[in-house]
Amino acid sequence: MNLSLYFDKGTLLLYGAEEDQLTLLEAVDWDERTQCYRAPAVDYRRLVTTLREQKIPFQDHARKFSAATFPLKKKITPRSFQQEAADTWMTEQRGVVALPTGAGKTILAVMLIAKTGRPTLIHVPTIDLMRQWKEVLSEYFDSPIGLLGGGINDIQPITVATYDSALIHVTHKGNQFGLLVFDECHHLPGEQYQFTALGSIAPFRLGLTATPERADGKEAHLYELCGSLCYEVHIDELSGRTLAPYVVETIEVEMRPNEREQYETARETYTNFLRKSRVNFQHPNGWSIFLRKTSESPEGREAFKAYLLQKKLSQASGAKIDRLWELIQHHQGDRMLVFTQDNEMAYDIGRSFMLPVLTHHTKLPEREAFLKAFRTGEYPILVTSKVLNEGVDVPDANVGVIVSGSGSIREHVQRLGRILRARPGKQAVLYELVSGDTGEYFTNQRRRKHRAYEGTTVLPNQSGQNYSQIN
Repeated sequence: MNLSLYFDKGTLLLYGAEEDQLTLLEAVDWDERTQCYRAPAVDYRRLVTTLREQKIPFQDHARKFSAATFPLKKKITPRSFQQEAADTWMTEQRGVVALPTGAGKTILAVMLIAKTGRPTLIHVPTIDLMRQWKEVLSEYFDSPIGLLGGGINDIQPITVATYDSALIHVTHKGNQFGLLVFDECHHLPGEQYQFTALGSIAPFRLGLTATPERADGKEAHLYELCGSLCYEVHIDELSGRTLAPYVVETIEVEMRPNEREQYETARETYTNFLRKSRVNFQHPNGWSIFLRKTSESPEGREAFKAYLLQKKLSQASGAKIDRLWELIQHHQGDRMLVFTQDNEMAYDIGRSFMLPVLTHHTKLPEREAFLKAFRTGEYPILVTSKVLNEGVDVPDANVGVIVSGSGSIREHVQRLGRILRARPGKQAVLYELVSGDTGEYFTNQRRRKHRAYEGTTVLPNQSGQNYSQIN
């Protein structure tokens, strides 16, 4: 009896395999419950390749897709780095391509969908990105573009899905696509999202991101799911060419005396607890250990409150609001994005200066109205927490102000990328407002080691700063 492959709920079932054949097949285990051999669906390509190389006859009942033709209805003239990325990826037809925001990752995907010629499922993190992808794909392909997410369940040979919706459907749709595209693929190693890759047999995989690095160090898992990092271009390599030229200015801000006093008191309570409890944040589980220890005693709970207070004081000081107002006055006539770490700070700024605020709580019609008004210039400034970190296209923005953020290099590179889409005569500038002599300051120092920040200027913590040098 020939060996037979079947797809079953995100896995592969193998029937009729002989013992000597099984020794050649990796990742295949006996499943006592179903009384057959089973393998992860992600190993389909490796299994089929081994079977063919070893000339082992088999029947493939798992694969429910075939080659397809997706002719382009308009010509693409790729930039040199896009062509290099496409050629490199095509050698294995797997891998992660890292390109800065605004460098044409979507167009690269269009090129590779056409070249690969397989039914394609594109994964995106948000509904906004899903709609943006459909708009671009519809511009280049006559084939109808399906959507999976936001209440829409329309499967087509080329389909765009949110990660959440793809996760729901992978157990029964995981054998219907030959090419998977993962936009913002740094999300993929997450505890849940990884199953969108593990549960699919797609032999061809393209990961797209601006920064593949993860704070938890799980890049290796990303490469297992998608293929290795096969091509990378950094922001500074494209500045002034594909991307707008830019400068990054770090502005140290001196906290107000009453804020400084509260900060030092809270910081002392917090750091004393760290020393007493021997919590080391250099340890991979340092944060989890800290949370556990703070929950075990009244002293620990006070330390956690102190941690939150000192963090809030450094990130949301009144002095930062004063400096933000100076920047708003200086950049009248520009299009500015103001970034904060949390919604509360975003709404506080919005109320203080009567500015529109975009957060994850903003309803879709209002969000679309805000973005349209920003593009036309009716609203020259938008305030946001994290919703604009990824994906939303705001090509007219040329000034960014980071009032507060996380320690993530990726987040800051993404925020920089929001203002770098090129247009004639554009000069972009990103300001980082940092409370001097605080934990935020030292986080900024570590972050500035990234090559996107080479040439960063640190402006002294004085009011009335002259910003004319970056006009």
